[in-house]
Amino acid sequence: MKRLLHQALLRYALSLAAVLAIVVLYRRVLHVNPTTVALTFLLAVLVVSANWGLRCAVLLSLAAAAAFNYFFLPPFGTFTIADPQNWVALAAFLLTAIIASELSERARREAEAATRRRHEVERLYAFSQRLLVAENVVGLLNSLPQHVVQTFGCDSAAIFVIGRPDIYRSAATRDLSSEHLRTSAARGEPIIESGGRVRYVPLRMGVRSVGAIGVAGGELSRETLEAICSLVAIAIERAGAVENLGRAEAAREGENLRSAVLDAVTHEFRTPLTSIKASVTSLLAHDELDASQKRELLTVIDEESDRLNHLVGEAAEMAQLDAKKVELHMELHPIQEAIERAVEETRKPCAEHLIQVDAPDSLPPIRFDLERIKEVLKHLLENAGKYSPPNTPIRITAEAKGNQLTVSVADRGPGIDDFEQSLIFDKFYRGKDQRYRLQGTGMGLAIAKAIVEAHGGTIGVTSQRGQGSVFSFTLPLR
Repeated sequence: MKRLLHQALLRYALSLAAVLAIVVLYRRVLHVNPTTVALTFLLAVLVVSANWGLRCAVLLSLAAAAAFNYFFLPPFGTFTIADPQNWVALAAFLLTAIIASELSERARREAEAATRRRHEVERLYAFSQRLLVAENVVGLLNSLPQHVVQTFGCDSAAIFVIGRPDIYRSAATRDLSSEHLRTSAARGEPIIESGGRVRYVPLRMGVRSVGAIGVAGGELSRETLEAICSLVAIAIERAGAVENLGRAEAAREGENLRSAVLDAVTHEFRTPLTSIKASVTSLLAHDELDASQKRELLTVIDEESDRLNHLVGEAAEMAQLDAKKVELHMELHPIQEAIERAVEETRKPCAEHLIQVDAPDSLPPIRFDLERIKEVLKHLLENAGKYSPPNTPIRITAEAKGNQLTVSVADRGPGIDDFEQSLIFDKFYRGKDQRYRLQGTGMGLAIAKAIVEAHGGTIGVTSQRGQGSVFSFTLPLR
């Protein structure tokens, strides 16, 4: 307050000093006619009014009129005027100066109001942009009060939403009552306290109140506060709708996935059982079969039994890995040993592909469970052989990077889109373009991920549609 008083007194003093400077200029330095002097005083009045307001301009107008009469209208050196026409000129000057001051002050006030409105619009736009990044209601409500404080310069803010037990507050919550927030939301009416410094305003969606916002401090106009409430209400409804849509979409996708998993598992188990059943039926129904036919049917039974046993084993292994009940036999091995065993055991599923191995002998031996890492490589190679076109190469590379050993399996398959890359290692998930075309249960990559993570490593995929995929996993160099 004292600073503002000193500032006002300084402006008054400078206004009077401007009058004195004009008098000295035209009395001592330049000798001009009274019309020029009057126009100079009028210009000074306009400048002061535009910058410092009406009060300084009126003071300057009165001082300028007195100086103009005393120094520039005959008889000089007195406040009397000899020629009646000069009375008219003096009155016209004083009236023009005051009217010009008022017009200039009005223009200044309107310019300041327009600037304030522009700043409020800019802040409302920035505030609305912040609201758009929220994807769930809880996250939005936790951040909203602090956004209001930061964007609009309030001391504190709080939000209450009907149907939620919590009051969401900014870091400082001075003077904001939970009871008043609930009352404003229930009644749908604003509550004003502390001479307008603390305000509680309902959040409305049309005629329906969805909550209330409390604001302490700040210089928010009624229109801006109502706009904030509208934006907040819309953002809460939008986040809720997005959340509900996400849950509905997740439920739909989950149902589709369950159907796909059920189809895949049913098909995978039914196929070997059908073959076994058909072979056994043939053996029982046809006693006249020769030795070679019997051997062929028994071979089918043996192979399909192994396949069925493998499927059951995968399911059991996945359950054990999930429960972290698998014991790892960690010993020093060269990674080439695991690669060679995996390549040897996947010759049949990869028979139509040339497997290229790039694993330098200079790689250091590391501690890992040989059987488990071989299993990871088998799953990756079987996937590459299954999804890649015939006669395309599969490349295995191994290299040491920093404190990790990275092993990659690259194929020339159809690729995996960005959305599926984040799901491909989930249990039972199979690519949407392949789940009904190729056999599989979707457990292979999930098992591989669990084994690698049990070793303290990571596994991932880099892929581009139409260009193939590169599956990579890392093992720590100890």
